[in-house]
Amino acid sequence: MPRTDVPEVPGVLAAADVAATARSIAAVQESSGAVPWFPGGHTDPWDHVESAMALTAAGLREEAAAAYDWCRRTQRSDGSWPAKVVDGGVEDPTTDTNFCAYVAVGVWHHLTCTGDDEFARRMWPVVRAAIDLVLDAQTERGEVAWARGGDGTWASEALLSGCASIHQSLRCALALADHVERPQPDWEVALGRLGHALRAHPEAFADKSRYSMDWYYPVLGGAVRGPAGLDRIHRRWPEFVVDGLGARCVDDRPWVTGAETCELVLSLDAVGEAVLGRELLAAMQHLRDPGGSYWTGYVFTDGKRWPEERTTWTGAAVILAADALARTTPASAIFRGDGLPLGLAPVGTGCGCDTYVTGVPG
Repeated sequence: MPRTDVPEVPGVLAAADVAATARSIAAVQESSGAVPWFPGGHTDPWDHVESAMALTAAGLREEAAAAYDWCRRTQRSDGSWPAKVVDGGVEDPTTDTNFCAYVAVGVWHHLTCTGDDEFARRMWPVVRAAIDLVLDAQTERGEVAWARGGDGTWASEALLSGCASIHQSLRCALALADHVERPQPDWEVALGRLGHALRAHPEAFADKSRYSMDWYYPVLGGAVRGPAGLDRIHRRWPEFVVDGLGARCVDDRPWVTGAETCELVLSLDAVGEAVLGRELLAAMQHLRDPGGSYWTGYVFTDGKRWPEERTTWTGAAVILAADALARTTPASAIFRGDGLPLGLAPVGTGCGCDTYVTGVPG
């Protein structure tokens, strides 16, 4: 009998299907706790945490705890992680701010699901160090530089999708800080400044508008919600969504990808379009392998799956989307932002714009 506390979306995914997907992720997990993209592939901090969240949501809590322990043990002294690790060795030492911040989302998700206060207090120093590092890359306007190279210099560019994800990370980090009774007022200010930049200053970010993530991530990360969020989603829907298949990764390529489709599902759910989200989750099931894992994408002009790999993070995105739609776990609302801090509205920015003209976080 399938566990009743595993998410299921009737007519799309049974609880047994979701459990099989979680097992496919756990089967790739290394003895260190790392969750690489696929067997023998590299581990990056962001996708590793997303996989840990999926393991928690599907009830594989020991495996999830091992993944978070990997984060704790491998964090560098400055609060960062390398961008790529292969079999315990560093392949790319770059510090990616979005990658580093995302541990806060995972820790808050795990705590919300499990109520494990000991876990929260053990992981708090990890989250605090990571967030402090990330905010060192924030400009006065509010955006966060995307990376730091080996010379210690922050990149001159900020990425919209990455900063929108950092917005979500800051909200979860503040919630964790409140839980462990370590308030961080500077983080509240930083969150307000970042949200303002995301809503009102598109010029702050490198132009990556070809990519679907730049389209939906300001909604997914909680910076743009309500009517503004709905308008943002519907405005470019025809450019990115392919009926019956899912969402494109890039607007001018005939390639739909499972993870982007499921993140769009989460974005739709966050703005009250759960029915439409369910339809999209159903549409991308052509990427499902009989064993429960998911192929990364599909080139619909050629009728071929590409690349020829089944990625842990694609399966993880499916599980998190299913949980959001099913409202199964206590953390199913994490991307809706229910109860998460909003940050402090910036004052004295001198930019002459209305902070809330393009949407208020919900």
